[in-house]
Amino acid sequence: MVALVLVLVALLWSDPGGEAVPPPATSPSATPSQAPSGDGPSGGVQRRDQEQVATDVDPQTGLAWVRLEQLPPEAAETVGLIEDGGPFPYRQDGAVFNNFEGLLPEEPRGHYREYTVPTPGEDDRGARRIVTGDDDTVFFWTADHYESFERIAR
Repeated sequence: MVALVLVLVALLWSDPGGEAVPPPATSPSATPSQAPSGDGPSGGVQRRDQEQVATDVDPQTGLAWVRLEQLPPEAAETVGLIEDGGPFPYRQDGAVFNNFEGLLPEEPRGHYREYTVPTPGEDDRGARRIVTGDDDTVFFWTADHYESFERIAR
């Protein structure tokens, strides 16, 4: 009986060409992930199963997850600078981000900080930023100067 169920499941998850199609994404609670650390509404650091991140939404912010390695290499360099405490290439880096657009969860003033992600070929800071919260433990990415955000999985 178990063998029959396994065959049926395999047939349902394969396309007509015979290539296996991955099973649908499961809810965040159904897939093991490192538990959040820290307190507060944004849940502190939360690292996700890398395969799940591709199709998952952060339940605490409603934002799509993006893997750090999916971002431009300059984003990883900026994250490294943040983790090291600098030095930063722009004097504005580390300044308070006020979330006037309301796209990130509502938090008290001073909760979020912004950092420039250099754009090759730009004469100024460009539009790319990493915004952090929870004392630089939660990371967000915007490529369009705060018009949209994704939660960075590290």
